[in-house]
Amino acid sequence: MKTLSTLRSKDMQNPVIGFIGLGLMGGNMVECLQKNGIEPVVMGRNKDAIAAVVARGARTASTGKELAAQCDIIMLCVTTSEVVESLIYGDDGILAGIKDGAVVIDFGTSIPDSTRKIGADLAAKGAGMIDAPLGRTPAHAKDGLLNIMAAGDKETYDKVTPVLNILGENVFYLGALGAGHTTKLINNFMGMTTVSTMSQAFAVAERAGVNRKQLYDIMAAGPSNSPFMGFCKNYAVDGVSDLGFSIANANKDIGYFLKMAEDLGTRSEIAEGTSNNLQAAMGAGMSQGNVPEIFDYFLKLES
Repeated sequence: MKTLSTLRSKDMQNPVIGFIGLGLMGGNMVECLQKNGIEPVVMGRNKDAIAAVVARGARTASTGKELAAQCDIIMLCVTTSEVVESLIYGDDGILAGIKDGAVVIDFGTSIPDSTRKIGADLAAKGAGMIDAPLGRTPAHAKDGLLNIMAAGDKETYDKVTPVLNILGENVFYLGALGAGHTTKLINNFMGMTTVSTMSQAFAVAERAGVNRKQLYDIMAAGPSNSPFMGFCKNYAVDGVSDLGFSIANANKDIGYFLKMAEDLGTRSEIAEGTSNNLQAAMGAGMSQGNVPEIFDYFLKLES
């Protein structure tokens, strides 16, 4: 157990923590905080998740402004940059209630340019920001074993490092604000493109009359082997869908990667192809399926 005493630093003594977004990942992160002696102020749309954390001792806030006025660290674990911006800039948003010296941590996957704009606007109010997107799964979140890609002003990062260490097994400091979200988008571009490619490989094997299990055994014995191949094999060969990341979320992240590439004055034809596949799968009604389930789309795809 990572005790509450680990939160004490010269800059922030026993901070009050706010948490917005109690989905699968966020809800488990709050449970982890609570297991380590921290009772946050929470806000979210999932009434059952709110009830569960309140039953364990959390308090609630009805607006971002109300939550920010009470908290030294405000954690966001929400779905899109648009949602983050609405929480920050709304009439009753975080920016309207933020305290001098407070820090906002965005654990979601957001557009780096949006993150940097929010950071500048928070700085004008005397507050800081860290972008800290996550790796691993909700199960890891519950046990404080996430991978955290953190970026922002080093002094601000040092202030919140103790609480990041409660939530993460591996906490990486990546430099200036936005570098965390940039790294996460590159990571997800690689991952989602890999899953799409491997899933289509299994689908083409099926059409060609090649045994999918033998194909996996051959590929896994060589340099193509990876955890992502394992997830694809679990679905395409064994019918087990155990990568907890939806096609809709993958499509969002690839879209953000393409936007980032455009902002950098380049383009990614590979990401464009992955995006086309994911959007086609969504059009086939597969939005909420886990990404390896795109195998079913490729299996039915006609020329």
